[in-house]
This record gives sequence, structure tokens and C-alpha cells, in this order.
Amino acid sequence: MPRFGIAVLTLATMTALGVFLSFWWVGNEHARELRVWQDRLGIIADSRAAAVADWLRGRLETIAALGDDQAVQLYAADLRAAPSAVARPGDDDPLAQRQYLDNLLTVTAGRAGFAGRADGPQVAANVPRTGRAGIAILDLNLQPVATSPGMPPFDSALRGFVASRLGQEDAALFGPFAGAADGTPSMAFAAPLGDIGGGPPVGIVVGVRPVANELFELLRQPGATQASAEAMLVAARDAAVLYLSPLADGTPALGRALALDTPGLAAAWALRHPGGFAEKRDYRDVPVLATSRTVSGTGWVLAYKIDRDEALGGADARLTRMLIGLLLLVAAIAAAIVAVWRHGASRRASEAAQRFRDMAERYEQQSKFIRRLTDSQPNGIFIAARDGRVLFANRHIAEAIGAETADSLVGKGLAAIFGPAEARRYAAGIRDAIENDHTVTVIDRVELTPEVIAAGGEVQVLRTEYVPLPETPYAPAGVLAVEQDISDAILLRERNERLLQQLVDTLLGVVDRRDPWAAGQSARVATVAQAIAREMDLEPVLVDTVAKAASLMNLGKIMVPRALLVKVDRLTDAEIGEVREALGAGAGLIEGIEFDGPVVETLRQVRERFDGNGEPRRLAGDRILVTARIVAVANAFVGMVSPRAHRVGLEFDIAVDLLFEECGGAFDRAVVVALVNHLDNRNGRTAWAGFAHPPGDAAAPE
Repeated sequence: MPRFGIAVLTLATMTALGVFLSFWWVGNEHARELRVWQDRLGIIADSRAAAVADWLRGRLETIAALGDDQAVQLYAADLRAAPSAVARPGDDDPLAQRQYLDNLLTVTAGRAGFAGRADGPQVAANVPRTGRAGIAILDLNLQPVATSPGMPPFDSALRGFVASRLGQEDAALFGPFAGAADGTPSMAFAAPLGDIGGGPPVGIVVGVRPVANELFELLRQPGATQASAEAMLVAARDAAVLYLSPLADGTPALGRALALDTPGLAAAWALRHPGGFAEKRDYRDVPVLATSRTVSGTGWVLAYKIDRDEALGGADARLTRMLIGLLLLVAAIAAAIVAVWRHGASRRASEAAQRFRDMAERYEQQSKFIRRLTDSQPNGIFIAARDGRVLFANRHIAEAIGAETADSLVGKGLAAIFGPAEARRYAAGIRDAIENDHTVTVIDRVELTPEVIAAGGEVQVLRTEYVPLPETPYAPAGVLAVEQDISDAILLRERNERLLQQLVDTLLGVVDRRDPWAAGQSARVATVAQAIAREMDLEPVLVDTVAKAASLMNLGKIMVPRALLVKVDRLTDAEIGEVREALGAGAGLIEGIEFDGPVVETLRQVRERFDGNGEPRRLAGDRILVTARIVAVANAFVGMVSPRAHRVGLEFDIAVDLLFEECGGAFDRAVVVALVNHLDNRNGRTAWAGFAHPPGDAAAPE
């Protein structure tokens, strides 16, 4: 009888553990699938939000440029002073001034997309034609000074926006709104008209244009293959979510608004959590995976979503089948136990008892196998419940704290087993894993134990993974903790990084001593390349890669005669070819050095062009490493703004214009945009102002 009780207890424990691990495994696989989709949707949302923001910024800059134009300010001031068509003695001809402004606005409207057809008959009668797009210059009384053809009328909402911008010194946008002509989605852009004498604004420049054919087209992701994927522009209006862009179900732009407090609405969630990712329901009340990004310079949010069934349907079906199979196996085992108990008093009791003993023995062997498997690991492994009670521990944990057996730790609290300090560390990781329902990896530098000190250890670094385990009918919710001592690996990595940096600094010093104009040049390129890489949110290893590659890209100069490097006159074609050949061979000099990232391959590709016409392999587009594309832009920028023996450096704005001219040709537009964003929004112009001075001991060119 005692053996029978032990067998039943063993079987119950193994059954509970089987169910527990089945749910944990399925949950972990589901979380992994979600992380994959979070990354995929986030990349697309970033690109679409950036494209929309760039488009809006371009339109706003066009209007702002008119307001800053001194000729426009001068002529507008004259027309305000002499509004009639009759010239006053000594004044310029108002008709000519008005004609100039009208022509300027017409040309600008046509070039920047602020021109459009007007509705209504073209007859010689007082029949107004309703315009769709145009540019107008207004005075402080909102009276037109000059307009382009087709300028739409100012309805109450548009007039209210323009009135609110009077006296403001910054440009702004309004919309989208239903256009006055036929309800076509349109937007208005306004900028102050400056005073030619330097005083406060004396008027306002307003541009109105439809946006459907350009702005909303930017929401389409090139190459997207998911049938239900959709990008939407949304904004909060009072207590509602207004869908600014057309929807996939045929709803036109501005044609749908839903309450902000609609339960589980993806668009409402996107407005409250820009940059997040979640499972919600869209405007069709269909479950979706959604992420969102703010659109710079607006009150809009770009929401990108895909139907949950399309994204996770296959994975869910597969995981469900596997879970059902595992649970059926557990149920079959439980049913066998019930059958044994039910028929224990029958004439087949002996046979049933024997089968039960055999089954119990098999499960006992399985339990021993699991124990042996975890005990054979060099890492500490334990499972803790939400309240801190230990549900399982392996032999490594028992030996580390001096316990007789691992089973003696089951049921005890973390503080009783590990002490207060370590218990707080474990409790924080357990709480994070349970509350956020995802695997948490924590790396801690802990106080050296006497054992580590005795072994000559310099530091103790522990890597602990906390894996949340769901609650089951047989066990409470808990966390599986796996702890690994990575002290040796961390020390080795830190030593290697120091040696590698020393090598890079040494090689860089060799180049700097041979070429005074290169002294500091590589460091400048590395600084700019790192800034671009961080602006593009690259992984730390790639940020380090661009820094090292930029530092070493001039290494090949050690094979160039020093007289050629310090030559003041312009280089001949043959001399340029000699320098270029030496720079291309620089990657071969460090080919045998192991870097964490693709430093050598980056140096090989840095002379490739985005359009495929570069050297040496004529790679194009994304086939070129992003690190090589970044270093190429950084090197070109620093080369243009830094002085050389035969010329002074260019101004930042001129260098940026030259880079944009080569976008799609020599350079990747995304990299150039990241550089410009750092210059304008990250204090880059101030931080790099010193680039205008000669590097090292080189003399400034005359």
C-alpha cells in the first residue's frame, strides 16, 4: 500500500509538471511570434511616418520661403501702401508689382503642387469659379495682396486657422479638411510675411492644396505582400478618433470617426501609446496586430496594422495542435489512473495494480531523468512562485548555498535560501517577468564571494534569464530562473575590446603622422558616422562597426608617398588613381583581425555607389552594407566641410545640398536624411563647427 501511494503521488507530480511545461512552451512560442511581427510592423511604420513628415516639411518650407523673400516683402509693402491700381508720384508701378507677385505665386504654385483646376463655367460674367489649390499673400486684415489662379475661398474653419496665425513667427499647417470645391481632402500651410524693415510680421502667406494623390500614397509600403496590412493617419478630435486617410474598406478620407473610449479600438490605443505595439481591434471590429508612430510636426499618429488571423493564424493553429496533443497525452495517463482506482476491487485488481506499478515506475524514471538533466547543467536553475516560494531547484543551487539536497529547498522563500540581498535581486527579475509576461534577461555585477576571491577572480558577473510560466490547474503561476556565471567571458571580451581599440589607435596614429591633413580626419568621419548610425537606431555592434571602419578607412595611405599626401597643388589623374588604389587596399591590411562587426567588409564596400556604379563589385541599394553606406556619406560630408591644402571647407548647407543631389546615385537617401536630422535637431551644427579649421598641424589654405 505505501508503494501504491508513492506511485500515485509521483504520477500526480509528473502530470502536473507535464501540463505546466506544455503551457509554458506554447506561451513562449507565441510570445516569440509576436516579437517577430512587432519588429516587422515597426520598421514599416517608421518608414511611412518619416515619408509623411518629409512631404509635409517640404510643402511648409515652400510657403515659409515666400514669407522670407525680401522682394516679396518689399512689393507687398508697396501694394499695401498703394492698394489702388493708380500709381502715386515717385512710386513704382503697383500694377507691375502686383503682376510680379502674381507671377511668382503662380510659378511657385505650379512647381510645389499648389496649382489646380477651378470648378465652374469660364464665361464673361460674374459667375465665380471655385478653386481647389493656390497660394495667397494676405495682410493683417486678411485682405489679399496677391494670389495665384485657382486659390480656393476661405471658409469658416480655414479662415479661423489663418486668423489664429496672424502675428505668429513660425510656420504651421492645418488639416486635412474637406475642400470647398467638392470636399476633396486638402491641407493649408501658413507662414508669416516678414517686415522688410525687420519688425514683426506684417501679413501671412497661405497655401492650400489637395493631398490625396501625394500624401495618402505615401502610406503604401513598397513591396508589401500582406493582404490585410494597412497604414492609417489618425488624430483626436474632441472625444473621437478621426481617420484622416482613406480606409481599406472604401471609406474616404475624413469619412469615419469613432469614440475614443471604444473598447479595444486600435486607433484610439495608437493615439494614447505612440511607438507601442499591441493586439487590438480595428475600425471593422476585427482583431489586429498594431503599432504606431507620431508624425513629426503634426498632431497626427500613423497607425500600421495587420489582421491577427493573417499574421498569427498559421502559428496559432500549429501551437494549438501541439498543445492539444500534449494535453491528450496527460489526460490519457490520468484516465489510466482512474481506471486503476475504479477497478481496484474487481477480479482484475491484481493485473490493474501491476499495470499501475509499472506506470508509476516509468514516471518515476522520467522524474529522475528530469532531475538528472537539470543537475547535469553547470548553471543554477530554479522555479519560483509569484509569492517567492521555490517550487523546484537543481543540484547546482543546493551546492551553492550548502543545502543537503535540492528537494529540501522546495517550499522555502527566496530570502531563506539565498539571503536578503540576493532575494531582492531575484524578486525584481521575477516581478518584471510576471508583470510584463515576457522573458527577462538581467546581467548583474555582484559582490565577490569568498570562493571567487580565493580562486583569484577579478569580478563576478551573473546572467539570469527569468521565463514566465502560466498558471495551470496543477501549479501556480511562476518563473523559471536560469543563472549563468559569465565572468570569464566578460573579462575576455573587455580585454579584447581594449586591445582592439589600442590597435586601431596605433594604426590611426601612423596615418596621422604621415599626412598632416589626415590628422583628425578619420576621427571626424568616425564621429559623424556614429551620429548617423545612432540616428538610424542601429544596433550597438553596428554603431561600433562604423566608428572603427571610419577610423581605418585611410589606412591605405601608409602605402602612398608622403610627398604626394602633403602636396599643395591639385593632384593629377594619375596621382588620384594612386591614392584611390592605396585606399582600396587598406581593407586587406587588417583582413586577419577579428572585429565584432563587419569592419573589413564595410571598408571593402565604402566606395560602392547606391545606384550600382561604384567599386569594386558594383553593388547597389540594400546589397551594400548599411555600415558602408553610412561611412560613405560621413566621409563625403567631412571631406567637403573640412579644409584641404588647396581649398577651404564648404559651408554645412552647401555640403548637404551636394549630398542630396547625389541621393539615389552615390548615396542612400535614408542615410543623408539621418545626417541632416542630426545637424538640425541634435545640435550637430554647433558640435561640429570646428570642422572648418584645418586638422592637426596643417596650415590653413589661402
